Amino acid sequence: MPGRIVGRGVGPVVGRGVAVGLGMVWWWAVLRLAFAPGAGVLEGTVAAGGWGLSLLPVHCAAKGRAAGALGAGRWRRVWGAGGGERRDGGEEGG
Repeated sequence: MPGRIVGRGVGPVVGRGVAVGLGMVWWWAVLRLAFAPGAGVLEGTVAAGGWGLSLLPVHCAAKGRAAGALGAGRWRRVWGAGGGERRDGGEEGG
């Protein structure tokens, strides 16, 4: 197929290109704010927006899909049962 990148889809390549492009725009704004006497609202908005986006937890996943996630009632089982004994008086078996 013409135009196909071997071993990769086009999506990851485009995504990285967009990320690099936006990073370059952010650095342009930050450097202009630091060194150019005529920098103003546009540069400040781009710099503040990029910094604000960096605070978002973009690597979060739903608890059910996260690797190593603990079940919903884990702490209730640990603190409520107390040492392998069930509340109804029986022993937990395994």
